[in-house]
Amino acid sequence: MVVLATTPEAAMLPPKSTVTNVIDNPAVSLQRFDLLDLQPYTQEKVYATSASKDFHLFYVGRDDVHDILKHVLSRVSISLYLNMFGFDDDELNDILMKIALDPTVTMLVTLDKSQAGGAHEAKLLAADREHNLALFNTSFVTKTHVQEFAIGQSATHQISHTKGFVADGRVAGEGSTNWSASGEGTFIVKGNPGGVGYKAQNNTQSIITDPDTISRFSAELVTEHMIAQKQAAAVGAAANKPLRARTAKPASTAKPAAPHPALARHRAP
Repeated sequence: MVVLATTPEAAMLPPKSTVTNVIDNPAVSLQRFDLLDLQPYTQEKVYATSASKDFHLFYVGRDDVHDILKHVLSRVSISLYLNMFGFDDDELNDILMKIALDPTVTMLVTLDKSQAGGAHEAKLLAADREHNLALFNTSFVTKTHVQEFAIGQSATHQISHTKGFVADGRVAGEGSTNWSASGEGTFIVKGNPGGVGYKAQNNTQSIITDPDTISRFSAELVTEHMIAQKQAAAVGAAANKPLRARTAKPASTAKPAAPHPALARHRAP
């Protein structure tokens, strides 16, 4: 998609990249993001003239939600706050792991404890740990930035069911979409749903640029992360608590044991 220049200043700017996954191109970011950038991923390829300029709702099975998520997340360059219930997308995980290796990006990732034990998700997280790309329930701290991953529950120890993120403090995503093939919809034919093996749950994915919503959602995501972090710290402290061992007193200070009552009764006169 080509964005038409509307001011002399805009005419001097280079055109925006229309490549979906730009995680390996640091020159591309969300600084000039506009919801119109996501039009090509819709079935209609264009929004209605009455469409909101700070909120758009996409539909799994109709719109290419997987590529929408890649488009936004691969352009993160400042910060990412994320809480995801179902985390089974290898490609999105790869994007997050590359962000985790960037010491200039602040990233807080929160995952649900019950889902982290699932076969696919457990395998995916184990691979992350093995390659030292992310130590879950551990933080990487530089002078100004943090990359931290936590697995936990809600404050009342229910599932952490949030499915959303705030990217660079400019773009938010939220909806019923879990990160999985059927959760996002599998597009067999590029840009068109359907084909052998096609899967698509009834899910929605919103992308939001409204500043008030982004501010409030950022605060909520940080709060949820801190709760999971605290839970993980409590579990770790309990697991690492040394057992109390009973040790005998030194002979010099030990009190003499009282004679057995049976011996006292049978002493010779």
